Amino acid sequence: MLRLCFLSLCFVGTGTATPAAEPAAKRAEWRVGDTPREALVCAPASATKAASPLVFVFHGHGGTMRHASVSIGVHPHWPEAICVYPQGLNTPVKLTDPEGKKSGWQITAGEQNDRDLKFFDAMLKSLRADYKVDETRVYVTGHSNGGRFTQLLWAERGDVFAAVAPSGTTAVGLTKSFKPKPCLHIAGEKDELVKFAWQKQTMDAVRKLNGCESEGAPWDKEKTPAGVVYASKRGTPFVELVYPGGHTFPTDGAERIVTFFKQHAKK
Repeated sequence: MLRLCFLSLCFVGTGTATPAAEPAAKRAEWRVGDTPREALVCAPASATKAASPLVFVFHGHGGTMRHASVSIGVHPHWPEAICVYPQGLNTPVKLTDPEGKKSGWQITAGEQNDRDLKFFDAMLKSLRADYKVDETRVYVTGHSNGGRFTQLLWAERGDVFAAVAPSGTTAVGLTKSFKPKPCLHIAGEKDELVKFAWQKQTMDAVRKLNGCESEGAPWDKEKTPAGVVYASKRGTPFVELVYPGGHTFPTDGAERIVTFFKQHAKK
């Protein structure tokens, strides 16, 4: 069982009160091998009795679970879901942090002795034990390094998820290990860290994998950008959501991700 501790989180906003329906955040602790791990868990009171969606949200390199719960906060937009914001460990990144002084996630299978895949397995096992998880509605998202780990989970634990939503990342090599699955990819067309051209290669590879049509259509017409949805006869559509900015996660990104996830459940 996971150990839960209540936390008080400060959300940056307009000064309005937190919605009553929004679940309180708790810090959950695990021991994976000899390593202590933790995450923030936001779960509705009903989740112990009623089948509830489960969403994993992974922060970028140098990020924290608390920051992710604000910048990629899914739970305010989906209070009925169990939302989990895991904390990464110090991880070297060749271009930006070769000494591994900042927190992050493994990006390939076997790296770091699969410490983060094992952490995911431990979280999923205990969450299933402590809550009534709707197995047809388990999802994963993350930005940058967290987006890459989202893609690694698709490759290595893909059968768990109903849909995935990576942001600001690329993984052409991993796509060979993907099984077709509904996917939303968020990208900034001026991204200088993870070049948009690299992300476009990944998006094109996923569209092909998912058996999508060559012509897309507006996805979320009431929003800007609307995004482009590429339908698939396999039931595995791909949504390309491109913003005019750079490597920053968009302010309405979590809301858009929730809209996408709500459209897809495993059959």
